[in-house]
Amino acid sequence: MSGAGHVLILAGRFDPTCDLVVEELNRRAVPVFRADMAEFPLRLTLAASLSGDRWHGTLNNDRRTLDLASVRSVYYRRPTRPTFPEQMAAEARKVAETEARWGFGGLLTALPCRWLPPPGRAADAEYKPLQLRVAADAGLSVPRTLITNNADAAKGFADSLAGPLVYKPFFPVRGTVRGQTAAVYASLVGPGDLPHTDIATTAHLFQEWVPKAYEVRLTAVGGRIFAAEIHADSEAGHIDWRSDYDSHTYRVCDPPPEVATGVLRMLDRLGLPYGAFDFVVTPEGHWRFLEVNPSGQYGFIEQATGLPITAAICDYLGGTGHDEHP
Repeated sequence: MSGAGHVLILAGRFDPTCDLVVEELNRRAVPVFRADMAEFPLRLTLAASLSGDRWHGTLNNDRRTLDLASVRSVYYRRPTRPTFPEQMAAEARKVAETEARWGFGGLLTALPCRWLPPPGRAADAEYKPLQLRVAADAGLSVPRTLITNNADAAKGFADSLAGPLVYKPFFPVRGTVRGQTAAVYASLVGPGDLPHTDIATTAHLFQEWVPKAYEVRLTAVGGRIFAAEIHADSEAGHIDWRSDYDSHTYRVCDPPPEVATGVLRMLDRLGLPYGAFDFVVTPEGHWRFLEVNPSGQYGFIEQATGLPITAAICDYLGGTGHDEHP
């Protein structure tokens, strides 16, 4: 969908990555309506009716009014959950939140416009077992992987590799411990660590350790690819670069043609116009797929390298990108 119209941005109030997109759209004189699901229903009002095959109506907050028929695209940047009156009973709150999801959220998904990313497809793509299968099917090289809650199976997998393996969570684990922000990152597991009784408590993901020359964050937007090497100069950062951003240096790079083809094929099969991909590049120059984040951060890469990722996102939201996924 192209032409005049608003870009509806659904994001948390404090989101520096989203701010980059808003600033670029403003520079292009593209009208923007930014809201957070947390504003609904106390500070965001919805009224819409079905006329013919389209929904017509408005979204109102304390600043602006959006005509739903004017929405050309939606930038979905991890909005937070709806907020209800403090005095609302717990059962009533549960019902209201469910109704908000299926009513308000359902209406938004019914708008005939582009989404970056489509929330349902993005949610499906968060499943690492699905990612790994689709990546392999798309022709990307995937490390040997085990998912298990059986400690003996984990020990057998480690023995079969004849080398170290990596444990990583299926989904980002972040929180606060003794007043300090904490997160669970990928960690090396040695033969002496297995079997371990904690493995029986839930599903665990183990992968073979892939020797690293460096890693790559590859961001794909509407059929365009932007790749940057990440060189982590600390022990923790070498295992998982997210654990030590201060140790990084970056360098723009070009992926091998077969990797670029596999990335775009994978996004097509997942039904996504955007993906932040992580690869390990071995000392021999082989690219090994680790994961893709359908809503991944990119601002730190753009700031360090100058790669025009924000511009590509705005091209897509404005209707000039290559990919035509709804």
